[in-house]
Amino acid sequence: MTGALPDLTTGLAFLAGFAALVTTGSWRAALRILLDLLVAVGLLRLSLAGGWSALAVAAVVVALRHLLWAALAAGPPGPAPTSPPRCGGDDQRLALAARGEHGEDRRTSA
Repeated sequence: MTGALPDLTTGLAFLAGFAALVTTGSWRAALRILLDLLVAVGLLRLSLAGGWSALAVAAVVVALRHLLWAALAAGPPGPAPTSPPRCGGDDQRLALAARGEHGEDRRTSA
Protein backbone atom coordinates (compact mmCIF):
# COMPACT_ATOMS: atom_id res chain seq x y z
CA MET A 1 0.00 0.00 0.00
CA THR A 2 2.74 2.48 0.87
CA GLY A 3 4.56 1.74 -2.39
CA ALA A 4 1.63 3.02 -4.44
CA LEU A 5 1.17 6.14 -2.31
CA PRO A 6 3.79 8.29 -4.12
CA ASP A 7 2.38 7.25 -7.51
CA LEU A 8 -1.14 8.09 -6.42
CA THR A 9 0.04 11.42 -5.02
CA THR A 10 1.84 12.20 -8.29
CA GLY A 11 -1.35 11.60 -10.23
CA LEU A 12 -3.30 13.79 -7.81
CA ALA A 13 -0.64 16.52 -8.16
CA PHE A 14 -1.14 16.60 -11.93
CA LEU A 15 -4.90 16.60 -11.44
CA ALA A 16 -4.66 19.51 -9.00
CA GLY A 17 -2.43 21.43 -11.42
CA PHE A 18 -4.94 20.89 -14.22
CA ALA A 19 -7.82 21.92 -11.96
CA ALA A 20 -5.95 25.10 -11.02
CA LEU A 21 -5.37 25.85 -14.70
CA VAL A 22 -9.04 25.39 -15.54
CA THR A 23 -10.40 27.35 -12.59
CA THR A 24 -7.96 30.27 -12.53
CA GLY A 25 -6.91 30.40 -16.17
CA SER A 26 -3.37 31.22 -15.04
CA TRP A 27 -0.79 28.72 -16.24
CA ARG A 28 1.79 30.21 -13.90
CA ALA A 29 -0.37 29.54 -10.84
CA ALA A 30 -1.13 26.03 -12.07
CA LEU A 31 2.55 25.33 -12.68
CA ARG A 32 3.48 26.62 -9.25
CA ILE A 33 0.89 24.37 -7.62
CA LEU A 34 2.08 21.40 -9.65
CA LEU A 35 5.74 22.00 -8.79
CA ASP A 36 4.98 22.42 -5.08
CA LEU A 37 3.00 19.19 -5.02
CA LEU A 38 5.74 17.36 -6.92
CA VAL A 39 8.21 18.50 -4.28
CA ALA A 40 5.88 17.00 -1.67
CA VAL A 41 5.77 13.75 -3.66
CA GLY A 42 9.56 13.67 -3.82
CA LEU A 43 9.79 14.12 -0.08
CA LEU A 44 7.18 11.41 0.42
CA ARG A 45 9.21 9.03 -1.75
CA LEU A 46 12.29 9.95 0.25
CA SER A 47 10.60 9.23 3.56
CA LEU A 48 9.24 5.87 2.39
CA ALA A 49 12.28 4.56 0.50
CA GLY A 50 15.14 6.22 2.33
CA GLY A 51 17.70 5.25 -0.31
CA TRP A 52 20.12 7.26 -2.38
CA SER A 53 17.96 7.07 -5.48
CA ALA A 54 14.99 8.56 -3.61
CA LEU A 55 17.25 11.33 -2.31
CA ALA A 56 18.46 12.03 -5.85
CA VAL A 57 14.89 12.19 -7.19
CA ALA A 58 13.86 14.59 -4.42
CA ALA A 59 16.91 16.79 -5.06
CA VAL A 60 16.23 16.89 -8.82
CA VAL A 61 12.59 17.83 -8.28
CA VAL A 62 13.51 20.61 -5.85
CA ALA A 63 16.21 21.94 -8.19
CA LEU A 64 13.84 21.79 -11.16
CA ARG A 65 11.18 23.66 -9.22
CA HIS A 66 13.61 26.41 -8.26
CA LEU A 67 15.01 26.77 -11.77
CA LEU A 68 11.62 26.83 -13.46
CA TRP A 69 10.13 29.28 -11.01
CA ALA A 70 13.15 31.60 -11.26
CA ALA A 71 12.87 31.57 -15.05
CA LEU A 72 9.13 32.25 -14.93
CA ALA A 73 9.38 34.95 -12.28
CA ALA A 74 11.81 36.91 -14.43
CA GLY A 75 9.23 37.09 -17.21
CA PRO A 76 9.82 38.09 -20.78
CA PRO A 77 11.85 41.21 -21.49
CA GLY A 78 9.84 44.38 -21.97
CA PRO A 79 9.39 46.08 -25.31
CA ALA A 80 12.14 48.36 -26.53
CA PRO A 81 11.31 52.05 -26.56
CA THR A 82 10.30 53.18 -30.02
CA SER A 83 10.24 56.94 -29.61
CA PRO A 84 11.97 59.47 -27.37
CA PRO A 85 10.10 60.69 -24.30
CA ARG A 86 7.73 63.63 -24.70
CA CYS A 87 9.78 65.93 -22.43
CA GLY A 88 13.13 65.96 -24.16
CA GLY A 89 16.13 68.13 -23.38
CA ASP A 90 14.99 70.85 -25.81
CA ASP A 91 11.55 71.20 -24.21
CA GLN A 92 11.46 74.52 -22.38
CA ARG A 93 8.35 73.51 -20.47
CA LEU A 94 10.35 70.92 -18.54
CA ALA A 95 12.23 73.61 -16.59
CA LEU A 96 8.99 75.45 -15.89
CA ALA A 97 7.30 72.29 -14.68
CA ALA A 98 10.22 71.52 -12.39
CA ARG A 99 9.80 74.95 -10.76
CA GLY A 100 6.01 74.58 -10.59
CA GLU A 101 5.36 77.44 -13.01
CA HIS A 102 3.05 77.64 -16.00
CA GLY A 103 4.46 79.13 -19.15
CA GLU A 104 2.91 80.15 -22.41
CA ASP A 105 2.37 77.36 -24.86
CA ARG A 106 3.97 78.53 -28.08
CA ARG A 107 1.86 76.19 -30.14
CA THR A 108 -1.43 77.90 -29.23
CA SER A 109 -0.29 81.54 -29.26
CA ALA A 110 -0.50 83.37 -32.57
